Amino acid sequence: MDNPMFQDLVPIPRVWERMARVETRLRESSVAETPFLTKIAQHGLVAGGKRYRPLLAQVAAELGTETGEAPVEAGVAVELVHLGSLYHDDVIDEANARRGITSVNANWSNSVAILAGDFLLARASEIASPLGEAAVSLIARTYAQLCEGQVSELVYAHSLEHGPDGYYRVIGGKTASLIRTSARLGALTGGADADAVESISEWAWQMGMVFQMTDDVLDLIASDEFLGKPAGSDIGEGTFTLPVLLASKGQDGDEIGSLLSGGSPYAQDAISRVIELTVSGGYIDIVLDECEERIRNAEKAADQIPSNPLKTVLGNLDQYLMNRVLNART
Repeated sequence: MDNPMFQDLVPIPRVWERMARVETRLRESSVAETPFLTKIAQHGLVAGGKRYRPLLAQVAAELGTETGEAPVEAGVAVELVHLGSLYHDDVIDEANARRGITSVNANWSNSVAILAGDFLLARASEIASPLGEAAVSLIARTYAQLCEGQVSELVYAHSLEHGPDGYYRVIGGKTASLIRTSARLGALTGGADADAVESISEWAWQMGMVFQMTDDVLDLIASDEFLGKPAGSDIGEGTFTLPVLLASKGQDGDEIGSLLSGGSPYAQDAISRVIELTVSGGYIDIVLDECEERIRNAEKAADQIPSNPLKTVLGNLDQYLMNRVLNART
């Protein structure tokens, strides 16, 4: 894995030595008896990605004293769950690209993408099995949460009525649950004590929520060049995120409701007007204020770990997300 930004944030050589083995194991574990399936399963792997989830597993493993390969296998398992879920998401979203290359569903077919996603998820369970019953149960429970988050998003599509609670349910299931599991499984396989496992899990949960919330803000206000797609794409797809949901209950709620009535496709000028009302009403700042509060809560959770060897690293990752928040304010 070559990610200079994260290498600066996590200056622990052992972590990067294990990440190199994660990369090797990802390719080994995605080999099928059928060469065609191997090609499909590895299509998303070779495209790269931040490998944020396996990295969190390796970081959290530093809370314990185990020196074996279990944290590496934990990192492989969570990344395969992530990749398998992306294959399925792309089918649902009818996406044409992923990580800068043509998506599996667009390059081959929906059926191929679904089967390859299933294969990757099965491999994740197989790899987690030697890590113990708790690891297998955690992986299974997390994938159930991913599915619940995705289903909730489908149920709430084109609706402004589910409010913040519904939004948190979606992003908690689709994003934060796997980020929390990555850190939790890393800590467990690294031999961390029970209190440290719980603290790092809470830290990762809050960070996962902030990660998605800032992404959703940037979708509304970042440039098309930064996003690689038109601003407001979430609105265009009928996915109304927290700033828009809050704005729909504010003083301009009637106009927003009218602009977003009738379902997609929404005209670009309607999307632009919704964004304008959301920004001018101060709802972007309200969400970013919440992000900052969640980062503070994450820091409090990390502070509960006695003799925390990761204090500086977790602080670096906190600051990385805080910088995303500050950049979104500009």
